[in-house]
Amino acid sequence: MTWHDRMKDGRGRLLAPVLFAALTVGAPARADAPVQVAAPPGAAACSGCHGPAALGSAIPSLENHAAADIAVQMQAFRNGERPATVMGRIARGFTEEETRAIAEWLARPEAERHAQP
Repeated sequence: MTWHDRMKDGRGRLLAPVLFAALTVGAPARADAPVQVAAPPGAAACSGCHGPAALGSAIPSLENHAAADIAVQMQAFRNGERPATVMGRIARGFTEEETRAIAEWLARPEAERHAQP
């Protein structure tokens, strides 16, 4: 009897797909792999100016900033309390809920924001 014959059930169907599914469905994800978090609408554009490349430039990096701090600054831009060239206009384009979602996403580690699925 060949391996192929042994991998069939009583009706002649191959069991390999069933075994493969059983082994992979219950398999845990790698513990060291970053979990990708989808960016809320508008958030990915922030990284263009405020990402790691901003370190040392006139534009501040948002790395290692708490979500609450980012949201407060966005509110200050939106209300005109913090002077800016373009951030006031950008901030007014988002609702409070959108701003909070963007701030929470930006506060995540870079590896989680840009991990490949």
